[in-house]
Amino acid sequence: MVIFINDKPIEVLSTKQWEEKGKKTKTQTVFDCKEIKSLPLILNGSVVFIHINSKTIISLFEQIYENKNACFQSIILVADDKEIVENTIKAQFKVITAAGGVVRKEGKILLMYRLGKWDFPKGKRDNGENSRQTAVREVQEECNIEVELGEKICTTWHTYSHKGNRILKRTKWYEMLCNDDSNMQPQTEEGIELLEWKTKQELAICMKDTYQSIRYVAEQAGLI
Repeated sequence: MVIFINDKPIEVLSTKQWEEKGKKTKTQTVFDCKEIKSLPLILNGSVVFIHINSKTIISLFEQIYENKNACFQSIILVADDKEIVENTIKAQFKVITAAGGVVRKEGKILLMYRLGKWDFPKGKRDNGENSRQTAVREVQEECNIEVELGEKICTTWHTYSHKGNRILKRTKWYEMLCNDDSNMQPQTEEGIELLEWKTKQELAICMKDTYQSIRYVAEQAGLI
């Protein structure tokens, strides 16, 4: 599970996953939650918390939200019981679900420009839909194209605030092939300004002007 808070990644790993990943690198600062009495006041760079527990999770997230200018680049949470930690995180938010797609055609990838960033098409799930149905509907509505659904790429989680509530959005991402873009146009009422087909080289440049969660999707799709 990787959650993006203030566009910074927080990854939850089991102890086994952490060991398989190779443990600490030279660029990471590691804190053992069995040994520290309180969280560090300032989190800089890449930080790892091992033996993370529910109490520490709650304190950590409160600290992150109180300090909007937190200097950390990424955080890894290593849990003896990963499921408990993930459920503790989710319990601090109102969770909504969404789905979207990485759309390909003739070696190019479809990008949209919205709210000053390059993005992939996606949207919230309607009642009665599964994620695959949501992904196809949202892509077709936002871009006015016809697509064929492929394999799942990954799941992202990112947070934002809405009307005083902390929202955690889960988005499932799928590969898609475009069957017809003859009537392609942006859904302007959703704030979409542009739709453009990009080569992998062009997409790599656009990924410098996007959200980290979208860059993560591009990486998982093998685009960058």
